[in-house]
Amino acid sequence: MRIENLVRLSGGASQETWAFDGASAGETLPLILRRAPSGIARTTGIPLSTEAAVIEAARAAGVAAPRVRHVLAPHDGAGDGYVMDRLPGETIARKILRDDAFAGARAKLARECGRSLARIHRVELDDLRALLPVVDGPAQLASYRDNYDAFDYPHPVFELAFQWLAPRLIRSDRETLVHGDFRLGNLLVSPAGLEAALDWELAHIGDPLEDIGWICTAAWRFGVQDKVVGGFGDLADLLAGYEEESGIRVAAEDVRPWIVYGSLKWGIMCMKMYQGFLLDRSVERAAIGRRCSENEIDLVNMIVGGKS
Repeated sequence: MRIENLVRLSGGASQETWAFDGASAGETLPLILRRAPSGIARTTGIPLSTEAAVIEAARAAGVAAPRVRHVLAPHDGAGDGYVMDRLPGETIARKILRDDAFAGARAKLARECGRSLARIHRVELDDLRALLPVVDGPAQLASYRDNYDAFDYPHPVFELAFQWLAPRLIRSDRETLVHGDFRLGNLLVSPAGLEAALDWELAHIGDPLEDIGWICTAAWRFGVQDKVVGGFGDLADLLAGYEEESGIRVAAEDVRPWIVYGSLKWGIMCMKMYQGFLLDRSVERAAIGRRCSENEIDLVNMIVGGKS
């Protein structure tokens, strides 16, 4: 195969993304190379080879995701990564939420996301258990408590959130594949609707409500707070799509602790960026680090004010 039109795409701090065309025998395939920075395997998230295996397992279960064409091997000389199909669509949240071209897609996107999550959550786990960590709600809360305590930088609102979540973010009877970062930015959307779920690097086995709560987290509404699902839809539509595809009815009240957890989690991640700015004074770290206070406002609104 001959590589043509190779271009590095912006976005993605944890990996490199390259677009190119693969030409062979008179056929041209639009492709994406997802590669660890400088080809060196990452230390956070699952290995890229595992990510590729998860994507293919999801596709086999009917999840819309790019087809993986090749997983890099040592003899390829390109490091750690994989090649997948390049599909048409947009990932930039601002465009999806504001451009007139996506108005029709926005109207049905919450229900489509519900269906997509239901398909993800029915993926067979037999072949994935040896590849993926099992992380349920209590384990996640404990992990972020440890991360938070390590900063030695108390935030009273975060303390309140930990106390509120402790009796509510309980172990679930359901255990499924969890995408781990299902939200705008990691979803490929066209004017026709949802095209694919991308960026599976945080996939794990756990509580399926985590995915439902994460796309409803206030930070991922991108300023459109009255649209609980990603800034574009209503929770009732998301849950309706989920039930249509899975036959499982999820109560909105059961999702609420995971929405609160999402703001706490993102707030602590912002703290980490702020602390990192002391060592690496990049604009990106400063911009994300300052958003810690936004999550505190969101937590107060939800825990004290009763908002979604």
